[in-house]
Amino acid sequence: MATPTSRRRDSASATARPPSTSPPTPLGSSPRASSQPAPTIETFPNPRPGRDYEIAIRCPEFTSVCPKTGLPDFGEIRITYVPGERCIELKALKYYMLDFRNRGIFYEAVTNQILDDLVAVCAPRRMTVVGDFSARGGITTTVTATYEKAR
Repeated sequence: MATPTSRRRDSASATARPPSTSPPTPLGSSPRASSQPAPTIETFPNPRPGRDYEIAIRCPEFTSVCPKTGLPDFGEIRITYVPGERCIELKALKYYMLDFRNRGIFYEAVTNQILDDLVAVCAPRRMTVVGDFSARGGITTTVTATYEKAR
């Protein structure tokens, strides 16, 4: 007769899922269904378009997936910009950032992709995106991408 402890172990092993053997998501692609669009980055009118002022946004819980190993990558994304006519709406930005959670993408690619996407929707006067990624194998990486509007 099985003891209560051994029964728990047996039932736990019966419901445990085997580790995934699927390859990592290819660079620049997402495992979400193609019919599901990426979240839209919404904007709103700049309340002081005639003044240069800086907006700093921190996303301290950014996650993506290493395209080589399939392991999760963790870091902080910092966005600093001087808005033009439009400002970035933060709730929409949060959902945009969450969309990277299951994407296989290198640090350099994701930092530049975020900069390109944000510049496209809000046309800032200046913008800097910093990807400050947590240690992996004893190595940390910080990637900085900058945009400045032509005068």
